[in-house]
Amino acid sequence: MYNPFCIVAQDSIAIAEDIEEKKLLQFQEYFFKALSDKSINNYQKSIENLETCNEILPNNKSVYFELSKNYLLLNKTIEAKVYIDKALNIESSNIWMLLHLAAIQKKERNFKEAIKTQLKIVDQNPKQRIELVRLYYFNKQYTDALSLINTLEQENGLSKNLKQLKHSLELRKGTVVKKEVTEDLSSLIVNFENNQTTFKNLKKLLDFAIKSDVQTFHKYSKLGIDLFPAQPFVYLSRGKSLQMQKKPQEAIGVLESGFDFVIENPSLEIQFYNSLAKSYTRINNPTKAKEYLEKIKKIKI
Repeated sequence: MYNPFCIVAQDSIAIAEDIEEKKLLQFQEYFFKALSDKSINNYQKSIENLETCNEILPNNKSVYFELSKNYLLLNKTIEAKVYIDKALNIESSNIWMLLHLAAIQKKERNFKEAIKTQLKIVDQNPKQRIELVRLYYFNKQYTDALSLINTLEQENGLSKNLKQLKHSLELRKGTVVKKEVTEDLSSLIVNFENNQTTFKNLKKLLDFAIKSDVQTFHKYSKLGIDLFPAQPFVYLSRGKSLQMQKKPQEAIGVLESGFDFVIENPSLEIQFYNSLAKSYTRINNPTKAKEYLEKIKKIKI
């Protein structure tokens, strides 16, 4: 029997499916444009394309995630946090989004919250405990850091960096800080030798020695990495020392390792980039040297 209502219903379904398909194609077009813009560092344009995606198909975790990434690349941590929270509300256990949230929290130097996030990450991937050690250290939870290092050592042994950090944390136990009275090199050396667990003593010694006694600077910049493996300043000093000794390739390795410990310190970032540019120039790699000089121009102090 002829049924006009049946035909109308079928047409409606077909039209609805067509509309949804068009929406999906539009969404994909703008989403891939956003990814392309991000790849060429055009973060603001990428954000605009992602906002269009959100209008076409709202409440998409991938869109929120990409928005958060772009805002973080623009150093807009508040906006980055808003969008990653929206993404995690949709899929709370996504490890890549949790890693990104931790990156935002570290950028804000909110180590307490970063630790909470990192613990969720560790639940899924125990290999991420090494980063948890660093966060404990940055949050001055030295007992927790040392305890976790001991656990890692029992399981699989320690890397060179973790061994150095363990040594530094063990020296820190029961330390009594002594007052520094004078600013001459010999007294700075004595102060440091009497209390090798105080980074402030070493920094004052290195700042003084680089201007007055190069051999002393070489000696203590090398020792500094062993004693304070999570302090970027000692890597910068060691890098400068190796440059003075005409060992630019070694300097690059040290500087690149130390840069991982620089957090929200534009002035120190500039010093690292300058030293890296000099080292790459000395090994006849002007392209890499230029890359680091360009990074300096983008830093806002």
